[in-house]
Amino acid sequence: MAEPSKWEYRVTTLGNGWSSPKDEEMEELLNDLGDEGWEIIALHNVQTSSKVRVTAKRPLTLRTRRERSMPSIDG
Repeated sequence: MAEPSKWEYRVTTLGNGWSSPKDEEMEELLNDLGDEGWEIIALHNVQTSSKVRVTAKRPLTLRTRRERSMPSIDG
């Protein structure tokens, strides 16, 4: 029997309590996530605010596992 797929997830919140994110901000985030191999699986408004929460997943590979375990030099 094949081993089940393993995934990693990312959750990002855009906007602030007073205003929703601009379309350009949303497009930039979605394009950046797509370039990194993420697939958006959920998008919803955060309760009682104008924030938008984006949830994405991508297959967990040896490369991405290594990237997660090593601190970034760029910050």
